[in-house]
Amino acid sequence: MGEVRLTSAETARDAAQATGTASGKRETGGEAAGRGAGGGRDTGRGSARSRRSAAFAVWYLRAVTFVNFLSAVWLSFGQDLRRHNTADFYTPYLLTAGFASGLFSLLLAVTMGRRKRAAWILNLAVSGALLLAFAVAAAAPCTGGEWSMCYPEFRDHPQNWVSLGLTAAFVAALLLGRREFYARGDRSNPALATVVAAAGLLVTSLVAALLVGATNTDPHASEATFLARWRYGVMRLVTLAPDDRIHHAITPPGWVDVFINVMSMMLLLAVLFAAFRSRRAVDPITEEDEERLRALLAKQGERDSLGYFALRREKSVIWSPTGKAAVTYRVVGGVSLASGDPIGDPEAWPGAIEPWLAEAREHGWVPAVMGASEEAGQIYARHGLDALELGDEAIVETGEFTLEGRAMRTVRQAYNRVKRAGYTVRIRRHADIPAAEMDELLRRADDWRDGATERGFSMALGRLGDPADGQCVMLECTDGNGDLRAVLSFVPWGPKGLSLDLMRRDRDSENGLMEFMVIELLERSREIGVTQVSLNFAMFRSVFERGSRLGAGPVLRMWRSLLSFFSRWWQIESLYRANAKYRPIWEPRFMLFEKSSDLLRIGIAAGRAEGFLEAPGLPKWLHRRHLETRR
Repeated sequence: MGEVRLTSAETARDAAQATGTASGKRETGGEAAGRGAGGGRDTGRGSARSRRSAAFAVWYLRAVTFVNFLSAVWLSFGQDLRRHNTADFYTPYLLTAGFASGLFSLLLAVTMGRRKRAAWILNLAVSGALLLAFAVAAAAPCTGGEWSMCYPEFRDHPQNWVSLGLTAAFVAALLLGRREFYARGDRSNPALATVVAAAGLLVTSLVAALLVGATNTDPHASEATFLARWRYGVMRLVTLAPDDRIHHAITPPGWVDVFINVMSMMLLLAVLFAAFRSRRAVDPITEEDEERLRALLAKQGERDSLGYFALRREKSVIWSPTGKAAVTYRVVGGVSLASGDPIGDPEAWPGAIEPWLAEAREHGWVPAVMGASEEAGQIYARHGLDALELGDEAIVETGEFTLEGRAMRTVRQAYNRVKRAGYTVRIRRHADIPAAEMDELLRRADDWRDGATERGFSMALGRLGDPADGQCVMLECTDGNGDLRAVLSFVPWGPKGLSLDLMRRDRDSENGLMEFMVIELLERSREIGVTQVSLNFAMFRSVFERGSRLGAGPVLRMWRSLLSFFSRWWQIESLYRANAKYRPIWEPRFMLFEKSSDLLRIGIAAGRAEGFLEAPGLPKWLHRRHLETRR
């Protein structure tokens, strides 16, 4: 009732405007002019020639990476490569021997694969300079004068011409595919890379100076001042092989030079990582965005049980041009991670999905969706995303739930046992809870939290007791003495549904307390006008269910055994069994992604967003938030 549906004309306009918006984000004025100058030919971004050229450049770097790593473990092959670089032979761009050069080319291959503009500029500058040196060596005439640049030995070896050809092909591929490398980094990257380079060079050179001074084996070591040792460290960090004539009375062991060279390589990788970083954060949801999202949820909120979780305030939002739909997401580790279905009418979803994908490509983010429904998965698939079933969401229709019957005997007995122990449940909307009582509930819930990390992203609101969430439902369980022992909080799912948000209980309370509270909600749902309740999400539910059946194949049984093993830490199987006892309707949920090669990265980002993994950083006892809490 009162639902606003898009007309066919509005839908077409929304999709057209979204496509135009996305194209505008991906194409600069110069690129558009270039297309026009081409007389209508498909020579810009996305053209076959541009894509093939970019692919060649990326695969060249991958091949070089493979050869560099191979030469590091195949000693005779590595020696041949080094001889080519030091004698009269020349190798193609970046083709050297060793793990250090392999790591360098690997980083460039990865960043180029992510279409980073900064990586394209660096590759073009270095390979262009090398190509120029090759061209001079190959074509300069032998005049015999003082400034002659003749290198007849270059022309005498066919492999040098092969190196020239491969390097020229790589440079040409960079130029022809330049429009494909459009991903912009964070604006702070140049400054950050400069700081990392300066501070890193200072620290590593001082370490090198101290190490050289402690291990100097030269007979005249006493003549080497600290400044001389520091200069030696700087030159070895910068050049990898400084001129020994400049550093009188300094003769460190070979392992010291190797250690300094390793520090040099690690510093170079750190500088490149800082220079190539993707944009880390975007603007979070504003008050105006939240109001608009709540208006969409009021009209379309019953479509997705995860819809209300789109209001997490660390998320960002992208709207369709007509404002009829939105995608909320969070950037974690270079992954633009959306959760659940887009908000709004499904007919308008493409208008929000397209600019979301365009923004991800613009910044070099990996687009991914966690916990999408089958309907949303089909629409995302039309935009180039693939789907992987994550598990199932447990949904209970309250009108059909009953404790009667033999199948529910175990659940019924556990429920009656807790009830006989004197436990009772109070059900209220958050808006009906006085502020003082809500503060006490917040304090107790925080005390019962398992660990310092607040977990949840796709199926958690991340806040409790906010005045804007007055329609959320709180369940308070007290024991026979009237002491609070557990709380459950549910967010609205349309006008007549609830979706589980938070579960907290006293560890010393009766076993089965959470099940008791859920059953109380299901049986008393009419008090608050609820007809359906979404409970926990069970990952890989079908594996546990089908893997335990008679006749399950060996692959399925092995997969089930592996998941059971990891359930010791992540409660994968226990969540499934805890939900199955209510005999719910299982609704599949999917993870959506563009490339299979990004799955590991997406999994890590999702683990960080959900609170199961933490990014490396300062120790917890040094965090400002921790110190403020202790005060």
